[in-house]
Amino acid sequence: MLYDLVQHHAGAHISALNLFRYITFRAGAACLTALVISLLLGQPLIAQLRRIQRGGQPIRALGPERHILEKAGTPTMGGVLILIALFASTLLWADLTNGFVWAVLLITLGFGAVGFADDYLKLSRRNTAGVSKRARLGSEFAISLIGGYWLQSLMPADLANHLAFPFMKDWLLPLGYAFPIFAMITISGFGNAVNFTDGLDGLAIVPVIIAALVFGLIAYLVGNHVFADYLQLHAVPGTGELCVFCSALVGAGLGFLWFNAPPAAVFMGDTGSLSLGGALGAVAVAVKHELVLCIVGGLFVVETFSVIIQVFWFRRTGRRVFLMAPLHHHFEKKGWQEPKIVIRFWIVSIVLGLCGLATLKLR
Repeated sequence: MLYDLVQHHAGAHISALNLFRYITFRAGAACLTALVISLLLGQPLIAQLRRIQRGGQPIRALGPERHILEKAGTPTMGGVLILIALFASTLLWADLTNGFVWAVLLITLGFGAVGFADDYLKLSRRNTAGVSKRARLGSEFAISLIGGYWLQSLMPADLANHLAFPFMKDWLLPLGYAFPIFAMITISGFGNAVNFTDGLDGLAIVPVIIAALVFGLIAYLVGNHVFADYLQLHAVPGTGELCVFCSALVGAGLGFLWFNAPPAAVFMGDTGSLSLGGALGAVAVAVKHELVLCIVGGLFVVETFSVIIQVFWFRRTGRRVFLMAPLHHHFEKKGWQEPKIVIRFWIVSIVLGLCGLATLKLR
């Protein structure tokens, strides 16, 4: 919004407004704006959620026993705070004529709406059964499939239907008409992966922040022909604006972490986890780094596979591979304290983020 408003005043009229032409300036401003909005709105919003929800988020009876005692009464739907800060900051600082920005914003909003409906039903029914699995997955697939088509239409013709591989500068795998389906799997898959990971105070939001930092840099490089050519990346014109979106996500995430740090005053709920995972998946599709997201977001991938393995093996043999799935609950059952699990998972996420950055040069 500000970018569009100052365009006709920049240059010879008011030279200081030339700053708005720089993505790096607007990205930094977006991060700070989202952080301030989160901190200002956090306490009033949490108080309002407490009044509305009364008993807070329903706790699974089959989960770790201490959750029933320690986390009962904590309000959920804190993802609303993240989305307000993210959207307000992005709309304020991004170039709103950019199609990639709108595509990623609306995919994020769509997944947030699905998560909101799920949270609402859980609260209204006072149990952990929200939207049915069929309805939830159907909605996610529809949103991500439409989003995949949209993102595909914004890409250069020679890249639109192809899958790029890390460490390989020239080879592209043509997917043809299957590309939107691949995009659907990526976006909806990461939406649910972040949802699986969101089980302990601060556990999911920090890896999301790390992934957003990495993909903000990737978006900036891929959207700039000079840097893309130097690093032998596949340039996707226009994706540089997603650096502003990712920076706003970092700021909104940091603001939410202020209130989600142990002991959490609010949970992000499915409203937050689904929308954040969908956002990361959409950005990865837009910048042609879907496989790099599997590295940077490797923690989310492992958490998801721990659930898949547990369900598959239990149905096949009647025995469990893990004491409890997702994986962070396995370590809880082994006696690890929550802060130890969370901080060690953060360390793993930082290492994976650095590995993802290494793919930009190792080609």
